Amino acid sequence: MDINGSVALVTGANRGIGMAFTEALLAHGAAKVYAGVRDPKAVLASGLTPLRLDVTDEEQVAAAARAADDVSIVINNAGVTGGPSLLEGSLDGARREMEVNYFGTWAVSRAFAPVLAANGGGALVNMLSVASWVANRQFPSYAASKSAQWSLTNAFRLALREQGTLVVGVHAGYVDTDLASDVDSPKILAGDVAEATMTGLLNDEPEVLVDEVTRQVRAALSGGLDELYANR
Repeated sequence: MDINGSVALVTGANRGIGMAFTEALLAHGAAKVYAGVRDPKAVLASGLTPLRLDVTDEEQVAAAARAADDVSIVINNAGVTGGPSLLEGSLDGARREMEVNYFGTWAVSRAFAPVLAANGGGALVNMLSVASWVANRQFPSYAASKSAQWSLTNAFRLALREQGTLVVGVHAGYVDTDLASDVDSPKILAGDVAEATMTGLLNDEPEVLVDEVTRQVRAALSGGLDELYANR
């Protein structure tokens, strides 16, 4: 996949990994980068094209697909956390995680699939997590939403294969962003996630494993549960 001269859309682009994605795309020569955000006024960086996009609003998703009909790269990055603990608390936060992380990714991917097809296939990139593969006692509903998003990514990979769309799942451990600000664990930089993703796009890789913990967990999936959860 050639990034130079491409037109891209990044959802949740106003901060964190989303902002890092926009910067990396521009650094690799993208001709235009749409910054999909709920409030276009929040896009302050130069070189970006703000695009109103709440991924949970199907009318806004459809309008975005009409407005950004020149894209060849779509990066589903918008995501939230904030669900309850496993044994107590309201389930409202868990429902919100599913609405944004899972259904939001589904809505955007479905709306932009014909746009990508019309522009030669392009690439659909979904920002997933190591939590797609292992349960997390601290964030059980977030992990569940990412597991669902991983399954969805694989389904889109099959569905869009004939139209020539590269579908990429990006997996990483904790990233140093607002989303993980309260987590007391080693973290990688958002810029490292973005740059690894650009390398994956350039090499037509369907899966990007950003850090060592993610690579270890991915390899452990072929083993038993004792191995997968040995240190968790």
